[in-house]
Amino acid sequence: MSQVEQQLEDLKEEITSELPSDISVSDVKYEGPELVVYTRDPKKFARNGDLIRKLASQLRKRITVRPDPDVLSRPDDAREEIMDVVPEEAGVTDLDFHADTGEVVVEAEKPGMVIGKHGSTLREITQQVGWTPEVVRTPPIESSTVSNVRNFLKQEREERRTILEKVGRQIHREEMSDEEWVRITTLGCCREVGRASFILSTPETRILIDCGDKPGSDDVPYLQVEEALGAGPSTIDAVVLTHAHLDHSALIPLLFKYGYDGPIYTTEPTRDLMGLLQLDYLDVAAKEGRTPPYDSEMVREAIKHTIPLEYGDVTDIAPDVKLTFHNAGHILGSAVSHFHIGDGLYNVAFSGDIHYTDTRLFNGAVNDFPRVETLVLESTYGGRNDYQTDQEDSERHLKKVINETYEEGGKVVIPSFAVGRSQEMMLVLEEAMRSGDIPTMPVHLDGMIWEATAIHTTYPEYLRDELRDRIFHEDENPFLAPQFNHIDGGEEERQDVADGDQCIVLSTSGMVTGGPIMSWLEHLGSDPDNTMVFVGYQAQGTLGRRIQNGWDEIPLNGRSRGKTLSLNMDVETVDGFSGHADRQGLMNFVKTMNPRPEKVLCVHGDESATQDLSSSLYHEHNIRTFAPKNLETFRFK
Repeated sequence: MSQVEQQLEDLKEEITSELPSDISVSDVKYEGPELVVYTRDPKKFARNGDLIRKLASQLRKRITVRPDPDVLSRPDDAREEIMDVVPEEAGVTDLDFHADTGEVVVEAEKPGMVIGKHGSTLREITQQVGWTPEVVRTPPIESSTVSNVRNFLKQEREERRTILEKVGRQIHREEMSDEEWVRITTLGCCREVGRASFILSTPETRILIDCGDKPGSDDVPYLQVEEALGAGPSTIDAVVLTHAHLDHSALIPLLFKYGYDGPIYTTEPTRDLMGLLQLDYLDVAAKEGRTPPYDSEMVREAIKHTIPLEYGDVTDIAPDVKLTFHNAGHILGSAVSHFHIGDGLYNVAFSGDIHYTDTRLFNGAVNDFPRVETLVLESTYGGRNDYQTDQEDSERHLKKVINETYEEGGKVVIPSFAVGRSQEMMLVLEEAMRSGDIPTMPVHLDGMIWEATAIHTTYPEYLRDELRDRIFHEDENPFLAPQFNHIDGGEEERQDVADGDQCIVLSTSGMVTGGPIMSWLEHLGSDPDNTMVFVGYQAQGTLGRRIQNGWDEIPLNGRSRGKTLSLNMDVETVDGFSGHADRQGLMNFVKTMNPRPEKVLCVHGDESATQDLSSSLYHEHNIRTFAPKNLETFRFK
């Protein structure tokens, strides 16, 4: 018997001894980080609401209880009983029964009403029918991404369980080494923005954090070096993805092409957005005649291997590593990733990309950890002059530009990232029109913005408290305002908009590196009455940065490849809408940590930004700081 099997036998005995004599345990298995307990008495389990919580606390494991398939009521009978238990206002749209695991997936417009206070309705469902309910939200705006991901994972349930059981055995295997050390190796995004990637390693475990591309460049992370995949993809135990932006996620499917077949830990919205953005990445490469580094099959492989975690859940991801995600305030589902290594040996937090203060869309980043010895901190706006105007001033400036352009009879074009920035803009514009600060006019959403917005409405629990309350309790979803128009008819529809009255166009790509924004430049760029407004970071080497710096002869691609366009429209930059913390926000993120880290690695910023931030943190807080280069290894402990 293997060490893991012996461990499961011991756990089965321990659980059985803790349970009342009339509740049986037929099997105990690891599935990913969870311990799954199979029982022939699911109804009795459900009647004792505290039982699972007590067991989880005692065993210090995440526990799921599932019924043995042969004690389940027939799905047709169970369906009726579940609909009797769940309040009608919950808006149940689908019930999907999985006899292999004894789970029923309940899709509802208001999941909270299916869950009930402290899970009371869920327990009542199990008490009545024996099935274990799992609840998902019905997207208020239909999302092809969400339904495709859910359907795909449903089809792959058998293989997912095999993957999860294998991962579970890896996590709970015996530790092999007596040594104790922690290392971080930088594989990208050091003294540059883009291609974020790091290896966190111990004698026992190697974890890859992020694996992105670099906007406006063909540079990729140094995956083939000995510290990374050069040592063989099987030497990586887990991948952790902080958020879905392509400079963090684009090359994750490539890992599976190289032979990696382990888990990807991320939040549920990040999983869905990752799929959306990666498939678009392949689409853009094909349109531009480039050979993409992987195909769509690898994107599906990555999704199949994701294990979604919620903010605040402490999760074993290796024999010697626990991971906890916290809200990063950057985009939907973005996470500060806190690693607790060994038995209190060392703690490392990777900020990913953060926004320190609240925005209209998200609560500000969490920096409250029990312990962090080393912080790996983004520095996009870490330069000594990188102070953004506050949100109110930014909104005032944007409204002024829109009103002036409207008076001239012109149109406003806003290049915007599909995920995060566009939804922030939608909230600003919806309120400005509702309060009469700008005229009510159509806001056309081009590219993936509508689909990304649909994903946001599927996960309102990840949005800012006030916005979530508006959506949940006031039944007032600002994303459904009538002035928002989804452009999905291509060039003809764009031409109609260009020929029509004043309006606002939100379009991808946010750095003018391709996508529908190029078409809007052709349609609207030559008219001096129109205005282009930059509301997001423009990386070095991108066309957006060049236009910002005064370029007015623009090379065109697509239908007019080889031609140039004279850009006569006004160009404005409105700071303050960035999804990144500015210099003050980054300083405050560290300043308000309690306790503060002993060491900070400043990454994900131009060379001067990382060095400025590193120097200031050292002088202000007497913390050891570094502005590492790519391919450096830091040993702690």
